[in-house]
Amino acid sequence: MRYMIIVKANQDSEAGVMPEEQLIAEMAKFHEELAAAGVLLDASGLQASSKGWRIQYNGNKRMLIDGPFIETKELIAGYTLIQVASKTEAVEWSKRFPNPAGEGKNCEIEVRQLFELDDFEPSESVERFRELERSKND
Repeated sequence: MRYMIIVKANQDSEAGVMPEEQLIAEMAKFHEELAAAGVLLDASGLQASSKGWRIQYNGNKRMLIDGPFIETKELIAGYTLIQVASKTEAVEWSKRFPNPAGEGKNCEIEVRQLFELDDFEPSESVERFRELERSKND
């Protein structure tokens, strides 16, 4: 089971304020523990939305919308991707996640389970994705 721990953006992350050294150290320690346990798949911070864009679909048309984006509550500042045996294990790891805003500050992270190919009905398209996974792992 794969889970994504989502760090939500805030005014500081959108302004490009880099985290304090203490927070970087806490995150490094936590991610080292995830790696040592064999559950870490990937982790990274994201640059501010001012350096990004969105593609808006309207029927068959696509429109490019450059950042920055107004509502920070809808933005992601970073993520950690883990693979664990159960939801219970994912909950336990996520409860240990360092506060991304800094200890003592109000903040919230979100955790979402990723779909696995076995969650979908068998089909030719699903098999194409399985083949992509196999070729990626070769």
